[in-house]
Amino acid sequence: MSRLLRLLVVIGPLVVPAAAFAQQDVGAYNRALSAFNAGQFDSAAPLFAQLAEGEDADLKGKAEYYLAQTFAKKELPVAAFISYAAIVNAGPKHPSYLKAIEGLVDMQQRLDEQNLIPSILNQAYSDEVRDQWVTLPKEVLARINYLVGTATQRRMRFDEARALLEAVPSDSRVYAKARYLLGTVLADPRFPGRPGEGETLDKEAIAAFQTVLSTKEPQVELPETRELALLALGRVHYRRGEYADAVKAYEGVPRYARFWDQALFENGFARFQNEDFGGALGSLQALHAPQFEGAFQPESWILKSTVYYYSCLYDEVKTTLAAFDERYGPMAKQLEPFTGEELPPVQAFNLVVAENRRLPRAVYLWIRNNERIREVMRTLTRVDAEKRAIVDGPWRGTPLAAQTVASLEEIRGTLLQVGGTLAKNRIKEAADNLRTFSDQAEIIRVQTALDEKDLFSAGVDQKTLLTRQTLYRPKMPGASWNYWRFQGEFWIDEIGYYQYTLKRGCPARAEK
Repeated sequence: MSRLLRLLVVIGPLVVPAAAFAQQDVGAYNRALSAFNAGQFDSAAPLFAQLAEGEDADLKGKAEYYLAQTFAKKELPVAAFISYAAIVNAGPKHPSYLKAIEGLVDMQQRLDEQNLIPSILNQAYSDEVRDQWVTLPKEVLARINYLVGTATQRRMRFDEARALLEAVPSDSRVYAKARYLLGTVLADPRFPGRPGEGETLDKEAIAAFQTVLSTKEPQVELPETRELALLALGRVHYRRGEYADAVKAYEGVPRYARFWDQALFENGFARFQNEDFGGALGSLQALHAPQFEGAFQPESWILKSTVYYYSCLYDEVKTTLAAFDERYGPMAKQLEPFTGEELPPVQAFNLVVAENRRLPRAVYLWIRNNERIREVMRTLTRVDAEKRAIVDGPWRGTPLAAQTVASLEEIRGTLLQVGGTLAKNRIKEAADNLRTFSDQAEIIRVQTALDEKDLFSAGVDQKTLLTRQTLYRPKMPGASWNYWRFQGEFWIDEIGYYQYTLKRGCPARAEK
């Protein structure tokens, strides 16, 4: 072995001064920033990713932020959200902390992500950082208040949610959504102060919903938010026994809008409680039209049978309950394998990702219509699209690609757990509803038989009683309305305007 080789073995690798490394990092950062500013994001991202693993805290912090910015510019919002979230979770000492919060809120808007980002912001929104957060742009802070308000409302921290939602200014694009959620919070029976302050809270909730209805564009999802506000307004009036006002609110939901079927159902209850039995059956007639064949509304048949029961129309009661059994009896049996605690959340979510006929179609559609589940599905689709873009893109085979795909996979797993838990709870809720309403159907069936027996024992000839009565046309709402008798066909322009007239099979009570 030569003397030179022996020296190399003994001495080992050459040690480069730290200052030299720092100079190299600064040069790499400048090259990355120049590429970013020139729109050369494919070149900038690997350089930022490499610097984000470095030792220089200042360069590392800047590189982490610009890597997130690069993902956003590359239309990779989930990857950007992950990078922004890492900075936010690092805390306020991070040099790009406030900018990362802005970026996270921006990605939430772009993705319409309602599960993970609000929770991240909620965890970060502590007393320690509030003084810093108030320096954020006004619209960013408004969105944060709304998003954190949704998270605290789900956790039933109602006082905190109220304060956050009331802080959203009227010139914010999420003002209508914040007012709707504020009304929901104030109307919640679990809100602190009820029942003593119930009257005041109800009035404030009603005012919040009415504000939504009067709010003008531009707003985020204003038409849908108005529909939700009308439903919520109807529920507050219904709970207060103000049934005519509840009917007015429910009938304000536009025909064939997303929540119209729910409005028809709840309007049936309000009209029934308002002693408008024909109107209640009219709402249910619309809800049971072929256009709502896929709706999951088992309670509507219980309501329909109840309306007939109160009119002593016992044959109609039995016919309605038979229809309930025929439609929903098989559904209850079909759900049995999926209601146990042993069902893994991911398996529950997979049941609703694609139509596989293992769930009853009405239940399947009902679960998929849940906004939070829809959001999980949208975000998962976005995650998979970004994974493909990275694996097949210009970063293929690089450490950046491997690290980003791993982060996307981690988020994917979290979303599957969130979506699975939501789906599992909805499946259980559907099964519980079917069991509850089946029990109610049996109670009505037994009570109907007892009442029929009592009429027979009293010598009442109900058929003769009904034959003597005359059915009259319902009252016309105005001069521009026409009357058409329903003859078994559902015309699209008539659905929603049905009004029954009923005979009454109850014998007159003797006056005392």
